[in-house]
Amino acid sequence: RTVRVWLKRDSGQYWPSIYHAMPSPCSCMSFNPETRRLSIGLDNGTISEFILSEDYNKMTLVKSYQAHQSRVIMILFVLEMEWVLSTGQDKHFTWHCSESGQRLGGYRTSAGACGLQFDVETRHVFVGDHSGQVTILKLEQESCSLVTTFKGHTGGVTALCWDPIQRVLFSGSSDHSIIMWDIGGRKGTAIELQGHNDKVQSLSYAHHTRQLISCGADGGIVVWNMDVERQETPEWLDSDSCQKCDQPFFWNFKQMWDSKKIGLRQHHCRKCGKAVCGKCSSKRSSIPLMGFEFEVRVCDSCHESITDEERAPTATFHDSKHNIVHVHFDATRGWLLTSGTDKVIKLWDMTPVVS
Repeated sequence: RTVRVWLKRDSGQYWPSIYHAMPSPCSCMSFNPETRRLSIGLDNGTISEFILSEDYNKMTLVKSYQAHQSRVIMILFVLEMEWVLSTGQDKHFTWHCSESGQRLGGYRTSAGACGLQFDVETRHVFVGDHSGQVTILKLEQESCSLVTTFKGHTGGVTALCWDPIQRVLFSGSSDHSIIMWDIGGRKGTAIELQGHNDKVQSLSYAHHTRQLISCGADGGIVVWNMDVERQETPEWLDSDSCQKCDQPFFWNFKQMWDSKKIGLRQHHCRKCGKAVCGKCSSKRSSIPLMGFEFEVRVCDSCHESITDEERAPTATFHDSKHNIVHVHFDATRGWLLTSGTDKVIKLWDMTPVVS
């Protein structure tokens, strides 16, 4: 139930300057360094707003919003609009005026939302939820309208990250994958990134170098180079027999009877998407430009066509040694802050890899 502000002392160590107790456990927060406004979401659905003093040794309560009926999941403070956006466990997205404290509107999502991003220029808000979809809403001063929904994950969306310059949205999921949605291109392009062995917990983006930083429950910190020409993964094709050797799959009774052959299990080549048997897809290869940094199943002909240059990694991997639940990247200093389920906060110098 506490909020702490840590300051770096002359010794080089960080020590808490403020130890503030809240009426309910804290679930999320948002800090704006320009106004020193700290918005804290609580388990009881309340958002409490504080102003921090210039020396960060005092925090003064400004106002509270009863934004949700249950735990607040995410908060965004939009300085340009003077809006406080939030999502809650009650399956609602709401936004308030930070000046008056008045509720401006809300929208009910299909499942509990845990990802939230906002584009100031177009007033579009992106909400990711546990069903695996991303909902895009257009916000007006006191109303909102549904623009569209994206569906690409097989697990719940756990994190969102928005690049307003390239107009690209990144979504991380409990299905271990990240999807890059090219909204600015208006072609419906969606690039999949596979680099974690457990659910993706948090995303951050370095705009100046076009590098995406993803952290997961596997303890991995992955730095993705997004300044390369990436390729969409193909859709998996349907077939009753192997599209390479024509051997029947195990449900194709007619062909099994006619050819007097036992049916085989169906697999798919990750590069061409063809339905193949295990014998015709015995090889494995990484395909970094398609987002596969780990080795995946490919058919034999695709394996021969992939060059060593195409296998060159487009991401670097680092072990944080804790289950990361939140990450924040400071692009001005190249510092990354991670917090984990072990209640430990770690500060990383990312300048060797984010540059």
